[in-house]
Amino acid sequence: MRILTVLPFLMLPFLILAACASPAPEMFGAARHDITLDGIRFAVFQKGNEAEVIRLGYLTREQRARVPELMMQAAARTTGCAAIPGSLITRLPGDTGEARVSLDCRGPA
Repeated sequence: MRILTVLPFLMLPFLILAACASPAPEMFGAARHDITLDGIRFAVFQKGNEAEVIRLGYLTREQRARVPELMMQAAARTTGCAAIPGSLITRLPGDTGEARVSLDCRGPA
């Protein structure tokens, strides 16, 4: 019974961490941009010609279908660079929580 009383307090640090977006270690020091597209919040971390896009908040399986395209838009709109088509990569196949996008930051030709 005592374990059930203590368990919520042990879970608190994990819940706090889950509520904030942090970049992957190789993106530490990256510029952070926040954007909301179609009601979905994203944090975009840009470092050079690469962006890490993190979806914030919970979505059902059905709601996740449009997220990869929104991640590409989020990277382009927040960084001012063109998101290179086909460059979106996730660490876990099909994951819509985090992705990397290659950017073309050369500006208009």
